Amino acid sequence: MAAEIDSIHSSKAPEPVGLYPHARRVGNLLFLSGVGPRERGTTKIPGVELNGNGEIVSYDIEAQCHSVFRNIKAILEDSGSSWDNIIDVTVFLTNMKDDFLAYNKLWEIYFSQNPPCRTTIGINCLPTPIAIELKVIATI
Repeated sequence: MAAEIDSIHSSKAPEPVGLYPHARRVGNLLFLSGVGPRERGTTKIPGVELNGNGEIVSYDIEAQCHSVFRNIKAILEDSGSSWDNIIDVTVFLTNMKDDFLAYNKLWEIYFSQNPPCRTTIGINCLPTPIAIELKVIATI
């Protein structure tokens, strides 16, 4: 018998930038789409200053990390899960050299108890002018 699959759309997390749900539930597993730091209902990205062409002039990786973690928490809660149920995280950083230490410091605060598995990947850009995105798997 095939597992039931549910699409989940959070009422608190930022709207997706394409045609995809915030998460999909398969059995007791929850797979989140990539989550960035944008705020719901706006194109505002905490800690990011853009020029007239929409290019990043400056950014604060810590502000973006806090916002990403808030967005993930909202999606998890709207999905019937919680922060403590995260089992695996893939992290995408656009500036590994400059941002990893600050990101890693915040990771230790947010995941001080029973941290999930983690893979951190340095990439050259993301679909919107952000410096970090997380891909999360959790249980329900």
